[in-house]
Amino acid sequence: MARPSHPSNLELQALSVLWHEGPSTVATVLETLPDKKDRAYTTVLTVMQSLERKNLVKRVLVGRAHVYEAAYAQEVIVQRATHDFLTNAFGGRLGEALLAILSAGTLTPEENTNIERELQRHKTMAAKKTPAKKAAKKAVVKKVAPKAPAKKAVTKVAKAPAKKAVKKVVKKAVKKVAKSAKKAPAKKAVKKTVAKKAPAKKAAAKKAPAKKAVVAKAPVKKAVVKKAPAKKVAKKAVKKAAKKA
Repeated sequence: MARPSHPSNLELQALSVLWHEGPSTVATVLETLPDKKDRAYTTVLTVMQSLERKNLVKRVLVGRAHVYEAAYAQEVIVQRATHDFLTNAFGGRLGEALLAILSAGTLTPEENTNIERELQRHKTMAAKKTPAKKAAKKAVVKKVAPKAPAKKAVTKVAKAPAKKAVKKVVKKAVKKVAKSAKKAPAKKAVKKTVAKKAPAKKAAAKKAPAKKAVVAKAPVKKAVVKKAPAKKVAKKAVKKAAKKA
């Protein structure tokens, strides 16, 4: 439901009649207005029509009479008006407002009993709220206090393995460096042995000319091949001699 419009002072008087007397006609509202001032019927009719436009009252046709009924309960409208009055006239100080209201008139025994009952209810509510607030604060303190050491313990536990892991990594690195330092002389010895073997390869290279000398002897075979024609000549001579015989 939308927030109701704020009624004027005279409209509030007309609404108070509807709240206490129930649905009423314009004539009934005119006769029952709290300030008891003389007003014309048309004035009150205009007020009721204004309340109808603001959706604060509902109009129902009963026979030939127009009956007006309040659209909102008294608490809804009065709460806003009371808040404005308390803020504007007393700066929000409820005690001063109550004393001012009580000094404005006289309470009936029934009203006095109702007010005393309401004041007692406020006292009990205030007493219940105070221990509840203290208990809530204690609970918050208890919940927060144990958590702090827990966080410290967690950080200690988390940091300890991290330090151990770092130490292990450092130790492994140192061992690797030591092993590599020991293996370095062995590599140098290998290089020296390789260097020593190098002259042997050179000596083998020097022996290579011997093969060249063998190759140089190859022309001798060629010379032997060249003697082959002499054999052919001898054979031809033998054949001719045989023919003559």
